[in-house]
Amino acid sequence: MKEKTSITLSTEVLADLDRLGGKRRSRSALIESILRYYLKQKERSRLHARELERLNEAAERLNEEAADVLEYQFGEE
Repeated sequence: MKEKTSITLSTEVLADLDRLGGKRRSRSALIESILRYYLKQKERSRLHARELERLNEAAERLNEEAADVLEYQFGEE
């Protein structure tokens, strides 16, 4: 389902859209395509940031464990 909306864009942006879309693609279709791409990229970035945070937390725990092991093995000398 689609809904009609109204936005105001600069003349330069509209000219760029028209060049990009050519005669085959409407402005609406092009803008929707660009927004879908942008939203997917934002979601990917959000997921990657969450994964990186989890990896960093796991790495921190592993580094602490490794430090404990090294201290146990070499700290008594």
